[in-house]
Amino acid sequence: MITFDDVVKVYPGGGTAVDHVSLELPTGKTTVFVGPSGCGKTTSLRMINRMISPTSGRVLIDGQDVAGQDEALLRRGIGYVIQHAGLFPHRTVLDNVATVPVLLGKTRREARAAALELLERVGLAPEFAKRYPAQLSGGQQQRVGVARALAADPPVMLMDEPFSAVDPVVREQLHREFLRLQQDLGKTIAMVTHDIDEAIKLGDVVVIFRQGGVVAQVGTPQELLADPADEFVAEFVGRDRGLRSLSFDTAAELPVLPVPAELVLDEAGRPVGWRTGADDVRPTGGTFTSADTLRLVADLAILSPVGIAVRVDGDGKADGITPHHDLADYLAARRG
Repeated sequence: MITFDDVVKVYPGGGTAVDHVSLELPTGKTTVFVGPSGCGKTTSLRMINRMISPTSGRVLIDGQDVAGQDEALLRRGIGYVIQHAGLFPHRTVLDNVATVPVLLGKTRREARAAALELLERVGLAPEFAKRYPAQLSGGQQQRVGVARALAADPPVMLMDEPFSAVDPVVREQLHREFLRLQQDLGKTIAMVTHDIDEAIKLGDVVVIFRQGGVVAQVGTPQELLADPADEFVAEFVGRDRGLRSLSFDTAAELPVLPVPAELVLDEAGRPVGWRTGADDVRPTGGTFTSADTLRLVADLAILSPVGIAVRVDGDGKADGITPHHDLADYLAARRG
């Protein structure tokens, strides 16, 4: 567990960056710091590994004050991922990942063997090992950065806007990879982002900062969306928080109607589109399964040319439909 005990940071000649912050970041979970620019979220993150020292208060890891620990040893036990990966440009991908294990006493052979396994774990094929950072795309560089942070198997990882420098498609891929890795590894992660959607998607706990380094609210994503503490939090999480909250519930219990004749299917029973005229078949806009979220179902119903979301089974065969008005009735009944 990481603990902030009444932490204050005041810069000489400047304002207060962090103002009496007291927090507990749970072990094995991802805690995301989010807020407007200049709100103290990155300053707070960097106090965990002593890149910045607090003016007053304490930061503790598993009950031990980081201020009393050797900086180099402390940082070797904390993985650190930054926005542009921060790779060594004149070292190969493999040697970038092997750097910290070598510093911790592993032989170069042992470190490189472990690095190869990590590259595979973050979704990079072995042929990337001999390349240099300049030969990689932005998303690939970020994967290497995550692998390097994991190389010493640290119990704690700090991530400072790790996915903000890549395009939306790559970012979505990295999000999926991150969630998969965290499910497997269960690290204690503190992450900074300016994107509330990213915070809600990746965080087990979300800490919203307001200007002046003050914590506005701490909670699970569901709690923040359902019960924002004040107008600032409500504005920050967005007026569409009701729609966003549907991301936490699956369509497993959502009733469906039988597949109508207007839905054109291929020979295998997979949906092709909606027949809206004698010679007019319009795309469905996508399909959902019972494991998908209610938010996806709502999006599909809105985007559908006929206002209907199509459910498919594991083989992609259409097995039911949900009109938007039935979805609205279902959600209203759930609210009670």
